[in-house]
Amino acid sequence: MSLSINTPLLESLPLGRLNKTRVWMKMEAMQPSGSFKIRGVGHACEWHYARGARRFISSSGGNAGLAVAYAGRKLGVPVIVVVPESTPERARHLLSLEGAEVRVHGKTWAEANELALSLLNDEDAFIHPFDDPLLWEGHASMIDEVVAEGLRPDVVILSVGGGGLLAGVDAGLRRNNLNIPVIAVETVGMSSFHTALQSGHPVSLTRLTGVATSLGARQVCQRAFDLTREREIISLTVSDIQAVDACLTFLDDHRTLVEPACGAALAALYESQIDGSKFDNVLVVVCGGSTATNASLQGFKG
Repeated sequence: MSLSINTPLLESLPLGRLNKTRVWMKMEAMQPSGSFKIRGVGHACEWHYARGARRFISSSGGNAGLAVAYAGRKLGVPVIVVVPESTPERARHLLSLEGAEVRVHGKTWAEANELALSLLNDEDAFIHPFDDPLLWEGHASMIDEVVAEGLRPDVVILSVGGGGLLAGVDAGLRRNNLNIPVIAVETVGMSSFHTALQSGHPVSLTRLTGVATSLGARQVCQRAFDLTREREIISLTVSDIQAVDACLTFLDDHRTLVEPACGAALAALYESQIDGSKFDNVLVVVCGGSTATNASLQGFKG
């Protein structure tokens, strides 16, 4: 039994009317761990478990860490998740609720990641939040499901942080012979992908700012950057307030709560940043958000 589920593919009439085209939503927020991450993380955990891993270690207090914790609970494997001091109490609580051992270390993900790597022994598997071909292979399954339902989109819109979702969606498009563009959206303060495109190579951002913390990879993975030479990938940025407003409007429109990182992709549609006349069927990945609450979104608005 797969650790991820086949999520609904729904048409959004409000977004379609706003953008003068048909907009389809892949509802990854409905995954049991709360986000798309369980597709790749679940695949990686099952792969390592089959090869003898008896403990999973991760370094994410967000969607990836929660997916590892969920996978470990379902497989009966102990999990350690190392999180930085900035990780909200709610995220720590959710990790503990899944049965993971939570260790707090350092002020940044990089520092937490160093400790996580130092804990590994021969029976452990380290589950990276985004930079691993096993993750990309798992994420690709969402495109398989879309095509199986009879939809062959003209474009995919998604949020990009470290680049794992982008790499996975590309893999899914390839194996379904869909040579279509991808629109990759970030918030201005978390724009490691956009900066890489401007620089001609992945670079480490000196500072990450804003509310879309799940997009907060200082440097996008090399695979995500390399894809820009193999497929048309359009990079867009939105403001924090646009991302949060998109989450709140989406909650009203579709009764589903998502985090600002997901709101970035939705904002491209709510702000009409694409030319809908160029596409008959737009697919947007509603990637989710494990720790999102209505109160937190209202708090972001101030």
